[in-house]
Amino acid sequence: MAATQPLLNRRLITDWLGIAPFAIFAIMFLIAPTVYLVSGAFLDPNGNLTLRNLIDLFQPNILAAYVISIKISAASALGGAIIGFAIAAAISLGSLPSWVRSAMLTFCGVASNFAGVPLAFAFLATLGRLGLVTIILRDVFGFNLYATGFNLLSFLGLTLTYMYFQIPLMVLIITPALDGLKREWSEAASILGASPWQYWRMVVIPILWPSVFGTLLLLFANAFGAVATAVALTGSSLNIVPIVLFAQIRGDVLHNPNLGYAVAFGMVVITGISNFIYIWLRMRAERWQK
Repeated sequence: MAATQPLLNRRLITDWLGIAPFAIFAIMFLIAPTVYLVSGAFLDPNGNLTLRNLIDLFQPNILAAYVISIKISAASALGGAIIGFAIAAAISLGSLPSWVRSAMLTFCGVASNFAGVPLAFAFLATLGRLGLVTIILRDVFGFNLYATGFNLLSFLGLTLTYMYFQIPLMVLIITPALDGLKREWSEAASILGASPWQYWRMVVIPILWPSVFGTLLLLFANAFGAVATAVALTGSSLNIVPIVLFAQIRGDVLHNPNLGYAVAFGMVVITGISNFIYIWLRMRAERWQK
């Protein structure tokens, strides 16, 4: 017994050493900056406690930035959820070859993390005014995309850009939920005389809705917190929260970083609420599918 106790202690120390690098990394680049931003939101430039920064969030330009950011995040989340669910249903419940599922999930794993400056450049090179697709549509098919009013540096353009990583993220998250649908449920519904629509309406949708709605909230938070893509793509042409935050901390004439911290704090609150509801719905969905 005495020999077993030191062995357990050594194994426990080894286990803690295994997670230590990630824990240190998370503290340095996630927890510490968040605490710094939150504390800075309640301080003035002289270091005194104040609520002025939070009150200033209701300035017309900042409030408008939050509104348009919420609209872009909601639109990209909804579009990504609809298209992503259709793809996930096709590869999980359809009759496609197994290699299609493997290839699609592999691509989604890569595309869901493709963001920031590379993604902005890719869309500019594809759908910009001199982008490849824009030139092909104009010279080959005689269709001038920008003559229709389309602009990549706009609400629609940024929404389409966000959907590039929203769709694969939806596929990756919702596919396990679709895989959890038991074949016995559809067989039982068929034996009882239920039509495919009745099976989906009375069995599948009630089981999947926590996963689908939770993933929708996760996609919303994912788009709302995307900073590098928005800054690299639109610059200062679109008044969204990441642009206001960047300008307030780095390039604003007044240079009030504490107001920038308050803007970041507002983003943390919104994304935090979305993620909390997502985790709760995810736990509920897992109970149904056990």
